[in-house]
Amino acid sequence: MAKPIANDGSARRGRTLGPLRRLAPYLGLQRSLIAGALVALTVAALTTLSLPLAVRRVVDRGFMGGDRLLIDEYFAMLVVLAAVLALASAGRYYFVITLGERVVADLRRDVFAHVVRLSPAFYDRSLSGEIVSRLTADTTQIKSVVGATASVALRNLILCIGAIGMMVWTSPGLSLIAIAAIPLIVLPLMAFGRSVRRKSRFAQDTLADASAYAGEAIGAVRTVQAFTGEEAAVGRYGAAVDQAFEAARSSVTARACLTAIAIFLVFASVVAVLWVGTQRVAGGTMSAGTLGQFLLYAVFAATSLGSLSEVWGEVTQAAGATERLTELLDETPTVASPASPEALPSPAVGSIAFRDVSFAYPAHPDRPALHDLSFEVRPGETVAIVGPSGAGKSTLFALIERFYDPAAGSILVDGVDVRLADLGELRRHIAIVPQDVAVFAASVSANISFGLPQASRDAVEAAAKAALADGFIRRLPNGYETEIGERGVLLSGGQRQRIAIARAILRNAPILLLDEATSALDAESEMLIQQALDRLMANRTTLVIAHRLATVLKADRIVVLDGGRIVEQGTHAELLAGGALYARLARLQFDMAGLADAAE
Repeated sequence: MAKPIANDGSARRGRTLGPLRRLAPYLGLQRSLIAGALVALTVAALTTLSLPLAVRRVVDRGFMGGDRLLIDEYFAMLVVLAAVLALASAGRYYFVITLGERVVADLRRDVFAHVVRLSPAFYDRSLSGEIVSRLTADTTQIKSVVGATASVALRNLILCIGAIGMMVWTSPGLSLIAIAAIPLIVLPLMAFGRSVRRKSRFAQDTLADASAYAGEAIGAVRTVQAFTGEEAAVGRYGAAVDQAFEAARSSVTARACLTAIAIFLVFASVVAVLWVGTQRVAGGTMSAGTLGQFLLYAVFAATSLGSLSEVWGEVTQAAGATERLTELLDETPTVASPASPEALPSPAVGSIAFRDVSFAYPAHPDRPALHDLSFEVRPGETVAIVGPSGAGKSTLFALIERFYDPAAGSILVDGVDVRLADLGELRRHIAIVPQDVAVFAASVSANISFGLPQASRDAVEAAAKAALADGFIRRLPNGYETEIGERGVLLSGGQRQRIAIARAILRNAPILLLDEATSALDAESEMLIQQALDRLMANRTTLVIAHRLATVLKADRIVVLDGGRIVEQGTHAELLAGGALYARLARLQFDMAGLADAAE
């Protein structure tokens, strides 16, 4: 499956935790939370490290010396230490979990904000489900690490360093035995960590593939059911899930081996220290309390290292998740506003000019969609674009809105090359009614005012009335506030198209693009909508793509495309008289319409 590919992804894969550095700016914004977490972690670690000191004094002075009062005092102090440890642990939990939630919320927002600004060329080679998976599953992995896992890692790191220091202070000789084992523990961690990260990255990619297909199938569930494709869909998704499971199991196996090796080495070193210490106590060169203190510090260091081995696997998983997200952040739009854009005229004129434009889609650079195309649309003129499927009609619209840049030639809007204009300003000059209407899971009002959220309710209703949508909207359960479901599933095709027309009317742009704007309507609705469009098109520059030639009879001029080239231009009557491609298309359609009338 097609996925976004980072420009320097191969370089990053050579480093184990390198991608996590990309989280530094987000962490830098949360200094107060980090400071609170560090204070709580330090207090909790110091409190824990003070316990062996109390144990030593109780054993040597209390148990051995028979001082009951000292025993009572030390146990009372242990209760106080327990209270301090409890408060510090609660503070640590609050600060680190809040930190994780805040960082991931900011990261999700920035990734989404970046993704929605990427050029359509990016989406030509990427799956929407894959992108959504990165925004959800991968950020959840990062949240776990930045929050709870990072807290555990820091706590164990502080405990480990503190415990090793106290071991050296308590008994330098025994410490040499324990410290000598550390390289034997750390080296396997580093070696296995790289393997875990590679396997974790593959597991995340595989799960994203499964999620992408699930989103695709659920979004088209009616088509799946209509073609009785449930079994095929379930089988394909099941195979993707099984592959994701096998990838995850491989990652878990590597982490389990890592944990087993680390824990064995850690506790083997503790046993060795215990044996040597016991010999010294028996020989009278060390007190029992000192050995107990040293052993507790050794256990603290050992358990901390053991926990770090488990944490390491989770951190490497988060590094893989961060890498996948930063691949999205590293994507650059192929179309962007220039650093110093040229202003479009105000008030707008509404002229369009194509000058020797050639273009091929990035996904198929060897198959040009347009060849040396030149024509002009005067302000207020209505021009129909006609031609067989694949002639390049929709490509014209994509270039006018600058979803892509031409390979050669230039496109002028109001005399300004679209590549020199601010992208947002250019697109605010254009309103489009597409054939494949995009309706969102929101209220009717929000859908009409999409792109113009500051519009008043009166303006929204006026646009709906002009699009002849007000009647059916008011019959909905909650009128303009009715939630219409994902992709407007609660509306008919014609109703969705009228919502799109109302959206274009509300935008009130000087240039109007109509891509089969009445294709989903019945004959009566089409006639009414055409009346609304006639009013909308008045005093506006309008380009109309039409497969049904009956919808372009009123156009000032008709441009006929074939194979990405203009083969004819003129009025309906002139083109019929010419007897070329347009005449053949018209004769075919009108003959078919006559047969349909006769059949009725």
